[in-house]
Amino acid sequence: MGNKQEPGKPGLQLWGGVECTINRVEGVYFEQLIRTGHRHRLSDFERFASLGIKALRHPILWEETAPDGTARADWSWADASLECLKKFAIKPVVGLIHHGSGPRATNLLDPEFPQRLSDYAAAVARRYPWIADYTPVNEPLTTARFSALYGHWYPHKHDDLSFARALLNQCRAVILSIRAIRQVNSSARLVQTDDLGKVFSSPRLSYQADFENERRWCTFDLLSGMVDRSHPMWSYFIWAGVQEPELEWFLDNSLAPGVIGINHYLSGERYLDENIQRYPEESHGTNGRDKYADVLAARVLRDGAAGPRALVMEAWSRYHLPIAITECHNGCTREEQLRWFLEVWQAADQCRKDGAEVLAVTAWSLLGAFDWNHLVTRNDGHYEPGVYDVRSSPPRPTALVEMMRNLAAGNTPEHPILKVLGWWKRPERFIYGFSVDENGDAISRGTSPDENSSARVRPVLITGGSTTLGQAFAHVCKARGIPCHVLSRQHLDIADRRSVHKALFTLQPWAIINAEGYERIDEAETHKSRCYRENTEGPALLAMECRQRDIRLVTFSNGQVFNGKKTGAYLESDPPDPINYYGMCKVETEERVLALMPSALVVRSGSLFGPWDEDNFVITAMRKLQRGEHFVAASDTMLSPTYVPDFVHMCLDLLIDGESGIWHLANVGVISWASLVERAALATGIPTNSLEKCPLRDLPLQAQRPANSALSSERALLLPSLEDALGRFVGETRINTNSEPIEDFPEMKSIRR
Repeated sequence: MGNKQEPGKPGLQLWGGVECTINRVEGVYFEQLIRTGHRHRLSDFERFASLGIKALRHPILWEETAPDGTARADWSWADASLECLKKFAIKPVVGLIHHGSGPRATNLLDPEFPQRLSDYAAAVARRYPWIADYTPVNEPLTTARFSALYGHWYPHKHDDLSFARALLNQCRAVILSIRAIRQVNSSARLVQTDDLGKVFSSPRLSYQADFENERRWCTFDLLSGMVDRSHPMWSYFIWAGVQEPELEWFLDNSLAPGVIGINHYLSGERYLDENIQRYPEESHGTNGRDKYADVLAARVLRDGAAGPRALVMEAWSRYHLPIAITECHNGCTREEQLRWFLEVWQAADQCRKDGAEVLAVTAWSLLGAFDWNHLVTRNDGHYEPGVYDVRSSPPRPTALVEMMRNLAAGNTPEHPILKVLGWWKRPERFIYGFSVDENGDAISRGTSPDENSSARVRPVLITGGSTTLGQAFAHVCKARGIPCHVLSRQHLDIADRRSVHKALFTLQPWAIINAEGYERIDEAETHKSRCYRENTEGPALLAMECRQRDIRLVTFSNGQVFNGKKTGAYLESDPPDPINYYGMCKVETEERVLALMPSALVVRSGSLFGPWDEDNFVITAMRKLQRGEHFVAASDTMLSPTYVPDFVHMCLDLLIDGESGIWHLANVGVISWASLVERAALATGIPTNSLEKCPLRDLPLQAQRPANSALSSERALLLPSLEDALGRFVGETRINTNSEPIEDFPEMKSIRR
């Protein structure tokens, strides 16, 4: 479904937005624009323009621009950035508060907050009288909930009156701000945003769901003058302690939005269930009357959540005002980001055909976001990419870039992974083991209406199906809804042309992940022909065949391509200089593959360890130490251990993004083998009395090893720290003398933002 417009009717537009939250936690401000680097990178605007966006939600935020009053405001960034938008003919939709509480002298409960924001809005309008679209306060309802009902953000309140006052204060500030702006530009338009999630429940909790489903409209209803004595929320506000004159003010000063901005996330639709034993403890809560679990509706409802089309049409039926999807983002894996955006775009397009005036869909988080997995209450450095990935300099375009350009041009994006339903529509979404019917009663696990669609989709071909890495890729592809075929050496000899031809003709893959290879470094010194055939001739043949058939290729290398003499970690541009035959084969592999197929992706890893491999170095060491058996590890080698789940996920993202050339992927951190064993043992509580540390030269190794095979990257540091990886490794692996490794993959979660 493209963006082909009817004669005389404007087509669905692509807008963009950068995550720009400045929220306060106690005395600390969390600023997304600083963390993504956007504040210091005007070149971003040319990137945004290349997508074909018509408008950009652009922050000129109060806390940042005028923290000490408008007389001392710093307009330098606003001046420069707005000139860029003019240059590229992108219309700004200016935001003044984004999940904020204002400068330190005020807060959401301050009676002067509305007038103070209005004064700032007037100053913005006077300086930039040509700006037509404003969002003075982003998501007043959501911000009031997070700040004054749940206490996550400043002023950290947990009561209904504080919530009500925070909401009313923000909505009043919106009206006063637009009035002040219109004193300068009478045609200024209010683009008012809020989350429009929906709540479902068991029959017992229908009263709670009904209340929350009325509350979700409050921002738009208050601004439009709809909250009168007959409105369901009037009695709530009075019960909470709000005085009638405070509500009557909105009846006398209504200001309906020019555009209803819907910020929609998968996590916005919830299901409430008093049968809390069915759900994890972290989902449990109470309203003072009932205890219940609050979980993603898509995880429970047989037919899924309402979805973007239904929510947009509800908003259209309620207000009959122009609508834009002002945030569309999925904090998930790359293919799910693509699937979600396309689903929302197609829903918006269908709503237009159904008669709703839908203007645009906004590619949100153009530069990604930090720490929204903990609602930006912590500074953990958790980054989720957006359309661009800021872990590269300059920001690296992801596969979303091509999708945005296609949609903006009216074309339908084409990619095999888009033919598979998102996780929120696949059967495996029912992680609690059941679904419910329309009455909230548990029923047997349902199935997707297109459960077998993967059989009709071009797959990824994974070679080396019997290897640890091949099995890991198969495991993760299944979890991510990426159809794949896994072939072992018995069924596909990658160094035999006839065998390769047969596999490609039969399976018609869109990509090959070559996990096949000879990995015995010592034995390679005496089995050179086998090592060369499997590690060099095979990948080279795959590269030639993939180039001829326009099939993407990923193949692997590692730090054995270096001589180990460098002081620091090796980068992609460091010249290879192997000191063993295995490394020599890997170097020739890299050179031949990229010469035959420059678009191939060659990924160098550190030493792999993970929860799904019974025989990896770390698990072997832990089990021997636990039994008190002697274990020897080198103490003078430097390496970059690489956690297999992290590695596999990122390889798939890079493959989908269409990346090429040599990439280094390793968890951030350099350590010796002996120190790695000690750190893992400490985390698992296993004694290290039987661990012997020794120099590398004292180990009975047939092949030389580089004293330093540590890897870093000049292209991007994409994997978490080694400390983070070890923590998850210990949590996902049972290490004892009789246990088997855990085979689960952590469920994919959609966390707001």
